[in-house]
Amino acid sequence: MHPAPSVIVFTTLSGLGFGLLAYLGLGYPPVTGWVAFVFYAIGFGLAVGGLLASTFHLGRPERAWRALTQWKTSWLSREGLCAVAALLVMGLYAIGAIFLDQHWTLLGLLGAVLSIATVFTTSMIYTQLKTIPRWNMPLTPVLFLSFSLAGGALLAGQERLAPWLLLVAGAVQLAYWAKGDQAFASSGTSMATATGLGDRGAVRAFEPPHTGSNYLLREFVHVVGRKHALKLRVIAFGLGFVLPVLCLWLPTESSLAKHLMAAVAVLAHLAGVVVSRWLFFAQAEHVVGLYYGKR
Repeated sequence: MHPAPSVIVFTTLSGLGFGLLAYLGLGYPPVTGWVAFVFYAIGFGLAVGGLLASTFHLGRPERAWRALTQWKTSWLSREGLCAVAALLVMGLYAIGAIFLDQHWTLLGLLGAVLSIATVFTTSMIYTQLKTIPRWNMPLTPVLFLSFSLAGGALLAGQERLAPWLLLVAGAVQLAYWAKGDQAFASSGTSMATATGLGDRGAVRAFEPPHTGSNYLLREFVHVVGRKHALKLRVIAFGLGFVLPVLCLWLPTESSLAKHLMAAVAVLAHLAGVVVSRWLFFAQAEHVVGLYYGKR
């Protein structure tokens, strides 16, 4: 069993896309005309592509619009509203930059705030879940935001800022893994607490609730071997942070080599984030796994 590709694509692309749009809204880089068109096309393409990918994970995608009506109680609804608002505001800002050679500062600032807010609301969809201790901690939104800001800086061509943000994001990733590995045990959740029978002695399942697979097992119970997890973490960290920083800091003699190294940095970071996101979902230890003997 593996995490759904749609949620991995969604969280990866939307984070990078809205990160890039945030920098563009702040005027980094201060591009206009056709150059601006390329930057905005990449930003909107990633953001919208990620949002569209998320609908494939819904049981009834045609009803996705109804999620926008529950903004008072649902982080999913808040994410949708923030995303729509960010895209609309940044769309107006892009029109000024591309066709009028204008940067409307206040509009761009609002678009940048909404773009970052979209990433934050996405992270809170997972952070709020007490049933998954690995997600239910303050480092989860920090992880999402640091990834978005670092990746956005890379795509925006901020070669001086990007390496430092990548180092920060890498440190957050290491802290998240270290904290997350202890989260389930620290939550105090066990078969005894779940059934309320702990005062009667050791509690164990007599037999699995189901003989075959079901929705809960497919969506919430993934088992990743320790060796595989460690290897994937090394790959994610190396591609996502180490290689991009080296590419940006290695001296180059020509502008062509500089651009090629920047492209390698972006592609490596994207690959690393995909592996990291796969682990994010694959290692999510839902408490329902206790009833299936998976914890």
